[in-house]
Formats: sequence, structure tokens, C-alpha cells
Amino acid sequence: MMMMQLEESNTQKNSLFNAMNRFIGAVNNMDQTVMLPSMLRDVPLEEDRETSSAKSDEEEGDMYSYYQLLKSIRTDIELGVRCAADDEMSRESMKISRKNSCTSTASTASLSSEEEEDEEEYDEDLQKQVQYHLTGLQGVLSKLTVQANFLTKRYKQEVGIGGWGQ
Repeated sequence: MMMMQLEESNTQKNSLFNAMNRFIGAVNNMDQTVMLPSMLRDVPLEEDRETSSAKSDEEEGDMYSYYQLLKSIRTDIELGVRCAADDEMSRESMKISRKNSCTSTASTASLSSEEEEDEEEYDEDLQKQVQYHLTGLQGVLSKLTVQANFLTKRYKQEVGIGGWGQ
């Protein structure tokens, strides 16, 4: 019984839902810790790491801009990303796909076994796409969680409260 609970917790640890919760929790902690966000302006994000010199000017920024970015991503996750034009385009492409699918099925009844195979491949492809994107999203959320925790720690160091809440 205990082994089953451990396996279940490992599975849950890798869930997208938990990755989002960890990220949101880290950003909430960061937001509660950073009392004066303006103090983050002009503070470099990297602490003299070798990687900071390899980054382009576009990637480099101060802690304040990254603080704002993390909060914005948290809002997108909590409230969803909505764009009316994207929603409309998505609906249109779904209609076109459905029409084409229905038309081809109705017009070629003799190829039904081939169509079934194509549909199975399409469904399998969709599953692979979902798994690919979930894995990528989990990886990105993990990196962002680390960055939110890092920013919180750096802020504490900057204001002289480095040992608090660790």
C-alpha cells in the first residue's frame, strides 16, 4: 500500500497541474516578499555568472523587468490568455477541418479502411503532440519557478534580509 502511494506521488509531482501550482506559489511568494519592486530596477538578473556574458542584449534585463514578466505569466496561467482574433481563427480552422473530414468520408466510401487507419494515425499524432507540449510546458514552468525563487532570494539579499524565511 505504501509503495502505491509513493508511485502516485511521483506521478503527481510530474503533473502539469502541480507544475503550475508550484510556479504560481513561487510567484505569489515572490510578490509577497518584494515590498518595493522599484528597488529591483537596474539590479542585474544574473550574479556575475559566466552565462550572462553569453546572452544577447535582448535576453539580459534587470530584476524588475523579470519580476513583471513572472507576474504577467502567472496572470496568464490563472486567468487564461484570451485574444478574440486567435479564438475566431481557431474556430474557423476547426470548421474547415470538420468540413473537409466529412466531405472526404462521404465522397469515398470505398476507402473507409484507409481512412480509419489515417484517423488512428491522426489520433496517435495528436496524443504525441499533447505529450510533447505538456513536457515542454512542464520544463518551462520548472525553470520559471526556479527563477521566481531566485529573484525572491536575490531581493532578500539586496535589502539585507537574506536569512529570513529560508
